[in-house]
Amino acid sequence: MTNPSENPRRIACEKCGTEFTCSLSGPCWCREESFRLPMPAGGGGDCLCPDCLRKMASQATADASQ
Repeated sequence: MTNPSENPRRIACEKCGTEFTCSLSGPCWCREESFRLPMPAGGGGDCLCPDCLRKMASQATADASQ
């Protein structure tokens, strides 16, 4: 029997609804990204798709440089 945490989970982006996979125990696309967002306070929320994470990273970078 396999451990459920070893299987990638299919989730929908919290911002746009795009479906993608997230692997908590193995390589995931987000590990390759240079930008990290903090997890939402209070444990709410879930992962973002690559496009939404990159958009939020661009916005955060722009806001920080103002």
